[in-house]
Amino acid sequence: MASNSAAKDNTVVTRFAPSPTGFLHIGGARTALFNWLFSRHHGGKALLRIEDTDHKRSTQEAIDAILDGLNWLGLDYDEEPVFQSSRADRHAEVANKLLENGHAYRCYATTEELEQMRAEQRAAKQPLRYDGRWRDRDPSEAPQDAPFTVRLKTPTEGETAIEDLVQGRVTVRNEEVDDYIILRADGTPTYMLAAVVDDHDMGCTHIIRGDDHLNNAFRQLPIYRAMDAIEGGWSDPTYAHIPLIHGSDGAKLSKRHGALGVEAYRDEMGILPEALFNYLLRLGWGHGDKEEITREEAIELFTLDGVGKSPSRFDLKKLENLNGHYIREADDTRLAELVADEIGNEADAALLAQAMPVLKTRAKNINDLVEGSAFLFAKRPLEMTEKAGKLLTDDARLLLGKLSSRLKSENNWTIEALEATTKALAEELELGLGKLAQPMRAALTGTTTSPGIFDVLVLLGRDESLARIDAQAAS
Repeated sequence: MASNSAAKDNTVVTRFAPSPTGFLHIGGARTALFNWLFSRHHGGKALLRIEDTDHKRSTQEAIDAILDGLNWLGLDYDEEPVFQSSRADRHAEVANKLLENGHAYRCYATTEELEQMRAEQRAAKQPLRYDGRWRDRDPSEAPQDAPFTVRLKTPTEGETAIEDLVQGRVTVRNEEVDDYIILRADGTPTYMLAAVVDDHDMGCTHIIRGDDHLNNAFRQLPIYRAMDAIEGGWSDPTYAHIPLIHGSDGAKLSKRHGALGVEAYRDEMGILPEALFNYLLRLGWGHGDKEEITREEAIELFTLDGVGKSPSRFDLKKLENLNGHYIREADDTRLAELVADEIGNEADAALLAQAMPVLKTRAKNINDLVEGSAFLFAKRPLEMTEKAGKLLTDDARLLLGKLSSRLKSENNWTIEALEATTKALAEELELGLGKLAQPMRAALTGTTTSPGIFDVLVLLGRDESLARIDAQAAS
């Protein structure tokens, strides 16, 4: 495999080029991350291009979602985004240069003729590709004013080899690449032409993308080489084609494997950006056994030598476990604000921040924190879960009455003092602490799961705690 260490001798320029026909797919987010890290590691430039030439399917909503997702992941770019749709004149200019210099030609084949050609190829079980019928014909043979497309005149002999930084050396026989359209009959450029012209004009040195684009490299290189012959300065980019992401079952990642858009991981699943950043980094790239990698470490360590050739498997459980680690590491005030945004107007961010050290110990996502903090803002009378309701037997309510009397005499409302008082009462009644703690938890939270019961008492405060216990205690 060719090493990418030589890239440090040059100015590295990478680009992420999403099509805004949908949101930022998790696979696209990883491609964006690898491009960004490669350029940052080499001190180069990271650029963004929005490939919005499909006017029917491209939407402003999708553009906004892509930009929002990239920003949330912390992927910043060194120049303003390039919108491919604004560059059609430049694409056509290059197509016409290719045409004028004999590297492209006008094709007058009608839709019906091309369909008949493909039907014959299917019948003969041949590859479906353009047969070059107008490659060497004189345009004067076409009917006057007949519509035409412009096709690239690709090499027909020999082979083309690419030294891919991930896949290694890949070779294709030139006869397998047909003369494809670069300008449609209406004069608009095709993707294959537009991508090459934009990559050249943006100064991209490295094209890092999914390996589903590997065949495109062999179709795009003839444009570079033809333009280099015409005017010079169109050197081949260096390619790195990354294996796709598969689901946990080994099949290509699809909707049935779970959420696909970055915004779903943030908004619906409660994943932190640093957790998704770290998880996507480790999805197909590795550095020894290191699992938890900061942004700064990633920039320092990332090279394409660490990218594997096999598809990686998306493991939601592993992502959630990693997210739990980052939740425990996160600033309590920041987490409190995220939870408050989910809860709404009744949330008290200061109280949430105070509660966060005990709430986040077992949480794997923001939703767990929201659920775990619900007791703080519950209104009396508390709604009981079925399990909590079963704990509040007549005997349990009598115990709560005795506990209330003892707690009301407690002047020092701290975890240590409340624990000592409760344990003393349990010993007097010759009960295990759980016999008091379980109905107390139900009375205070309406559930059977919560942070430590004495943490709950302190967080709710004296008045609210006693009011909740009294509401369930037998008089």
